[in-house]
Amino acid sequence: MDNHVLVPVDGSRPARSALEYALEQFPDARLTLLYVVDPMIDYSRRQSFPGYTADDEHGTERQKGEAVLESLRETVPDDRTVETALEVGRPARVIVGYADDRGFDGIVLGSHGRAGSARYLLGSVAEQVVRRAGVPVTVVRGSNTE
Repeated sequence: MDNHVLVPVDGSRPARSALEYALEQFPDARLTLLYVVDPMIDYSRRQSFPGYTADDEHGTERQKGEAVLESLRETVPDDRTVETALEVGRPARVIVGYADDRGFDGIVLGSHGRAGSARYLLGSVAEQVVRRAGVPVTVVRGSNTE
């Protein structure tokens, strides 16, 4: 059976842990790394910092996504089949829709493990994906040294 596993990534340590887990636990699966560009990130950055010139490491969220995908692709062993994708929208909704539309066998994603008011205020992409996905979801907790 040719399993196809979706690994949503955002450049964080938990996302890297999820990729490492997927490589280890699904040695024969094709992997797709998905970066979701949240358009509100760029908007918020411009609104919060008037005069923002985008001279940081990545000028836009799309550029950051491309850099993250390229960086992670380089960590995958040459004998593994890995694809990358970059989509735009609300992360949880895009992840679930992408998995449903393309017939993935499972999703492996990282979680920051926030609790209390931080989780309430920031939401939990992992929790939303677990609740809405039509395929099995594995959540990999990030380290406490982020």
